[in-house]
Amino acid sequence: MENIFKTSIETPIGYLELSSNHDFLLSVSFVDNPRQQCDYLPNVLKETTLQIGEYFMGIRTTFNLDLQPSGTEFQMKVWEQVKNIPFGETISYLEIAKLTGSKNNTRAVGLANGKNPIPIIIPCHRVIGANGKLTGYAGGLEKKMWLLQHELRFTNQSNLLF
Repeated sequence: MENIFKTSIETPIGYLELSSNHDFLLSVSFVDNPRQQCDYLPNVLKETTLQIGEYFMGIRTTFNLDLQPSGTEFQMKVWEQVKNIPFGETISYLEIAKLTGSKNNTRAVGLANGKNPIPIIIPCHRVIGANGKLTGYAGGLEKKMWLLQHELRFTNQSNLLF
């Protein structure tokens, strides 16, 4: 059986629980209470903690972490597209659906986005409705808006993303 390691970090949008095995980040979850720190954390969790901290300070716009999200083939395809959305930019569910092979899959894209086990790092908060409106986010729309506004503060764009 594989060892799973967990730690919690405090961020401006609340606590995040990070889970990994020895080599890969498996999940990032929004939690209400921090987990008690373990005596041992693998390097991937230490590096994730560092990079998320840099993201919230506005000095990191891309993540360089070994990820191993668990999902269906279609979900993985969606998450690969979502990983390519640049910092400070948004894309619609419809655009992701087209990139994954069918403009008729917007609902499936939304469901896959909602199942993203590694939010922020796989930046599902950057996916919005085709009409430019914010729609669902596992952490809540308030967190989604905060993350988008945070990114806007650290880009040269002067217009809102949504």
